[in-house]
Amino acid sequence: MKGSAKAALALLASTQLLLIMDTAIVNVALPSIGEDLGSGSAGLSWVANAYLITFGGLLLLGGRAADLLGHRRLFVAGLALLAAASAAGGLAHTSGVLVAARAAQGVGAALAAAAAFALLLILFPHGTARHKALGAYAAMGGLGGVLGTVLGGVLTDLLGWRSTFWLNVLVALVLGVLALRLLDGGTRSTQRGFDVGGALAVTGGLGLIAYALVAAGEAGRPGGRTLAAGGAGVLLLVVFAVLETRVARPLVPPAVLRRPALRLANALSALAQTALFPMFFLVSLYLQSVLGHSPLVGGLGLLPLSVVVVLTAPRSGRLIARLGLRSTMTLGFGLLFAGTAWLGLALAADGTFFSTVLAPSLVLGVALPLVMVTTNAAATADASPEETGLASGLVNTSQQFGSVLGLAVLVAVATTVTDASAGAGAAAETAGFRAALLVGAALAGIAALLSTRLRLPAPADLPAPRERAGDALQ
Repeated sequence: MKGSAKAALALLASTQLLLIMDTAIVNVALPSIGEDLGSGSAGLSWVANAYLITFGGLLLLGGRAADLLGHRRLFVAGLALLAAASAAGGLAHTSGVLVAARAAQGVGAALAAAAAFALLLILFPHGTARHKALGAYAAMGGLGGVLGTVLGGVLTDLLGWRSTFWLNVLVALVLGVLALRLLDGGTRSTQRGFDVGGALAVTGGLGLIAYALVAAGEAGRPGGRTLAAGGAGVLLLVVFAVLETRVARPLVPPAVLRRPALRLANALSALAQTALFPMFFLVSLYLQSVLGHSPLVGGLGLLPLSVVVVLTAPRSGRLIARLGLRSTMTLGFGLLFAGTAWLGLALAADGTFFSTVLAPSLVLGVALPLVMVTTNAAATADASPEETGLASGLVNTSQQFGSVLGLAVLVAVATTVTDASAGAGAAAETAGFRAALLVGAALAGIAALLSTRLRLPAPADLPAPRERAGDALQ
């Protein structure tokens, strides 16, 4: 890999680190935010949820817009919006303003994330180079989760919660300036025209469904307003599907969705996040509410897992070359099933970090990059150079909605079992966490079985790469 390509990969992977880190930092800072702004638990939950809804709802639109408007242009615009919204969050003096700023952050994050992943696909063609790049991308995501948890605790304690938003401003601006120097501004589709109706329908549909999932998870069960929002979201997606068959230049060409490998790979990406994303949340809660650790120590409890992720991810390409993509994917989901089930069964009200969490978390640290790298590679394997943003938007949307769905469902499982438990206190909470993790393990097991059905297009059938890694860089 050429030096300029390495620098571009470092920039794109650092963007992934920033976006994951931002979510973790704000979660740690929420109690301090509530105390300072006088916000109750409902208001606080929407400080986190507003970001998830706009992020998930706009990823697909952001990916296609990157193809049409230029990947670097949308990447820099997304980072600029993220920086501006973060500054507004740092200056907010009411919870309403802060929620609005978080929603705007989600818009910027969606544009930046979709464009960054599309740029990675352009820079690194099919094969070993792409697998290594995806490994680095996954490693930075794993590092971002722990770094965000640690920095969230340190910055909130030393400088106050507003400093966490100003950190976003600084990092986003630095990445934006580097993007203008390192990335080519000429990567855009030759197609013209934009499917405005489809864009509005899919964005509104995905946003409403994200809202319904988040609200249902928060309440523990769907209410009338939640069901209405979810129904409206589904209706808009049906309208979107009809529109895509009738417009000249659809946002998502129906032929793309007819590709079996793409459909299965995106479903597996969603299942992976449905099991993985809630696991971090549940383990952190277990360490704090059951074992009595501080938020900072609870975050550091996930450090061994993230270290294994960082060590494993760069080597995933070699494993794929040796075993093949499908076999490596099945191995990753098998380890995800084993690690999540082991973790769930090991939890005990009178346990310790070393007796309950450490060993299974190391297994999960190996599983996470294998699953993420292989599903991303499979979901983008047959994308043409003009479809990189679309492929990026599809797989990112699948992962984001898997995260939202998983958190809503597994937290609801944990809450229901805890409330119904015959015991009380730590024992009841542990029973809830155990049940939720075992449901997550079942989902990982289903994904492992489905992964054996993956059939990728033959190399001769893949679209020719636009250029070699490094040639698309200035």
